[in-house]
Amino acid sequence: MTRMTDSEALELLRSRDLLAVGQQAHEARGRYAPPDRVTYIIDRNINYTNVCVSGCRFCAFHCKPGAADAYVLSQDDVHQKIRETVDLGGTAILMQGGLHPDLDIAWYEDLFRSIKERFDITIHSLSAPEIVHIAKVSGLSTAETLRRLKAAGLDSLPGGGAEILVDRIREQLAPGKANTREWLGVMREAHKLGIPGTATMMFGSVESLEDRVAHMRAVRDLQDETGGFRAFIPWSFQSGRTELQGQTQSATAVEYLMTLAVSRLYLDNVPHIQASWVTQGLKIGQVALRFGADDLGSTMIEENVVTATGLTVQANEEDLVRAIRDAGFTPAQRRTDYSLVEK
Repeated sequence: MTRMTDSEALELLRSRDLLAVGQQAHEARGRYAPPDRVTYIIDRNINYTNVCVSGCRFCAFHCKPGAADAYVLSQDDVHQKIRETVDLGGTAILMQGGLHPDLDIAWYEDLFRSIKERFDITIHSLSAPEIVHIAKVSGLSTAETLRRLKAAGLDSLPGGGAEILVDRIREQLAPGKANTREWLGVMREAHKLGIPGTATMMFGSVESLEDRVAHMRAVRDLQDETGGFRAFIPWSFQSGRTELQGQTQSATAVEYLMTLAVSRLYLDNVPHIQASWVTQGLKIGQVALRFGADDLGSTMIEENVVTATGLTVQANEEDLVRAIRDAGFTPAQRRTDYSLVEK
């Protein structure tokens, strides 16, 4: 099979033949996952703090240290959230927060160990920028930070903080956060240590179509090297209540579906493509299952970051199962590693 080039991917993104591109992606999807099955996961996003020194222009969730609404969850708070998740059939937690200036590696080690002592659950947590920040606060290399966190219970890394892996764009969106080299470096080190993860792409802010292709190329190149990405998750930026509100045009459903389809065709070495129903809505999430996606993502027992923009979309397990069936597929609950949960 001939590998798609950057220019071919760009040509498809510019094209208006949505249905033809979607059909290509749907056919390609069948080479990676059972054609009649769509997976989903029951997990919870736990934002352990909203304090962040990064100051990302696209984020409506963070607050500065010392702000009246600043918080850091206690271990008891986290444990209670996990108990609720387990009671709902959850198999994982996705813990992410801000770049807190005072939380060093010992805080995370204590928390992760306390979780593993009490719960049989996957810790799919900490974005690459968080790893970079924790390493700096703790006076450690990122490799040593990852080794210690893995020993404490970290199982895999989410792809958050990638935004667009082009430094010109990152400097406009998040000048205080890890750059492209650092994001890729953390993922490379994690994969080599046996910590797999996912890759994301936040599009529809200030980037060009060429930038989107450059982002996918960076992911594909690293995947060629390490094979550590389990899935790719493109999602559309929501500008509400952020510094960019009124300065950007949110990606339309058509633009989302086209970008999703091209990602399936271009990322020939990433096994799974996840539909992002949280920012586009569950109906478009259903349609995405015919545009290259083989996974509908999480029930999102808790979600705070997108909600902070003013967009609130909720769905429970029953909703996801119904959506998958109505789209013509067989639903299957999975774990973070994409193994299936026996019902």
